[in-house]
Amino acid sequence: MLPDPILAAEARRWATWASDDLAAARAMTVGVAAVFPRQACYLAQQAAEKAVKALLIAHDIDFPKTHDLLRLRALLPPAAQAQSVAGAWSELTDWVVQARYPGPGPDACMSDAQHAIALAQAILDSVALDLVAAGVATNGKHVGPG
Repeated sequence: MLPDPILAAEARRWATWASDDLAAARAMTVGVAAVFPRQACYLAQQAAEKAVKALLIAHDIDFPKTHDLLRLRALLPPAAQAQSVAGAWSELTDWVVQARYPGPGPDACMSDAQHAIALAQAILDSVALDLVAAGVATNGKHVGPG
């Protein structure tokens, strides 16, 4: 069965934004921009969140307005590749607040940013496979390997 073209287009849009966020996170960890690990952590979380939401949209699954990746992951179809991504999804979720507002914990460091980017990349890679399996082509700009 072919996916609904409107849902497929919206899923592609979310997937593109996810890819853009991850590219921006990576850019903040190299060269002159390597002084922004906190922002890179935030963008890595946002990339993963948008990718998961893209897959939910492709499957016509309603989702709440939340940044909680575990809550969103629970809504994914059981057979989704993204379900099998190992890693601290809750840790990645935490960056949506920890990276945006000062708090009692330590500030993000470059190793935090690299870890967040790696986890987000694993989620995006899996979502890319799931989108293809759902019949949603991503028009060359994809959520998969950068």
